[in-house]
Amino acid sequence: MTTVQITLPDELAEEAKKAGVLSSAAVEQWLREQLRLRTADSLISAMHRMADMDEPALLSPEEVAREIAAMRAEVCGNSASR
Repeated sequence: MTTVQITLPDELAEEAKKAGVLSSAAVEQWLREQLRLRTADSLISAMHRMADMDEPALLSPEEVAREIAAMRAEVCGNSASR
């Protein structure tokens, strides 16, 4: 376990203590929820960035076949030179 010390204004600390939110269990629960929210926010942000990107051009079957042939030639060419 790790011990964490924080500094709060007296009034806020007293109010939080009375509300029961300064207990280890309450703080742990709050921190876990904040971490989940940040993860969700990051995911949503990434999804928005992806949605804003232009769609890549689709390749025709012939272009796909040419790309595959080029990759095969490169791989076969590289392994032959070893």
